Amino acid sequence: MKRFLLTITLACISLAAAAQNTQLMQDMMRNQSRTEEKSIHSEILNADRAYTVYLPTGYEANTDKQYPVLYLLHGMSGNHKDWADRGHLKDVMDQLCASGEACDMIIISPNAGGNIYEGAWNGYFNMEGWAYERFFFEEFLPTVEKEYRIKGDKANRAIAGLSMGGGGSTSYAQRHADMFCACYAMSALMHLPAAKQDKPNDNREKLWYLTKAANEFSCVDYVTNADDKTKAELRTVAWYVDCGDDDFLFECNINFALAMRKAGVPYQLRVRDGGHTWEYWHSALYDALPFISRIFRNAK
Repeated sequence: MKRFLLTITLACISLAAAAQNTQLMQDMMRNQSRTEEKSIHSEILNADRAYTVYLPTGYEANTDKQYPVLYLLHGMSGNHKDWADRGHLKDVMDQLCASGEACDMIIISPNAGGNIYEGAWNGYFNMEGWAYERFFFEEFLPTVEKEYRIKGDKANRAIAGLSMGGGGSTSYAQRHADMFCACYAMSALMHLPAAKQDKPNDNREKLWYLTKAANEFSCVDYVTNADDKTKAELRTVAWYVDCGDDDFLFECNINFALAMRKAGVPYQLRVRDGGHTWEYWHSALYDALPFISRIFRNAK
């Protein structure tokens, strides 16, 4: 009988220990940073659009805490997964937060692309048949800022991106300066000459529209043509331009910086060794995330 009771007691202790270990593991998982993918249905685009979200360490456990947000945009023919998969965003963010170089923030990457050469729409602007900017500001941003615990004011909202997304983030911050405190543009599509040929009737049509929009919403022209009121609005945003010396978009990034300088709008410019590659953009995160964190930390 004593042996039986001992066996039962040991079994209960083992079950209790296992339950405790399971709880500890669950608590650890809740306290770790993570990325998740979701989608939103757009009435404007008449389509579902996916997005990827990075949630910082402790997001699940600290249920009363609100966070600043960074919108991180991908490039042409890319998608919402690029920064997580190819830019290794989570690893970089975790490392920078652990060292104190970056603050806790939510990072959201929307999908404004797909393979353009197979007929997918690309671009962050409103075009004929693709009112993406309307979708972003009227549907996407309000929805995700309710879905997650986001502070949702100018001082705690930043935007960044690469290539097509670098131009998109710059243009958004220019024309919606009341919404963003900082913009970090990497290898940015700041300007493209207008398409000279007529609109083609094949898959190149989407590229034709993107080129046309990049010209119409030229980030360089926006600064060059800015009046005093617009220049004052631009000065409320912290600007950072980061482009490789071998990048095919190098010239338009320099032209943007020169236009900002002539307009008296403060900015930071970094020219590093590299081209239009994921190696460059991955490394840019080590500057971008601390830069944006400093702006967030200065928020009143």
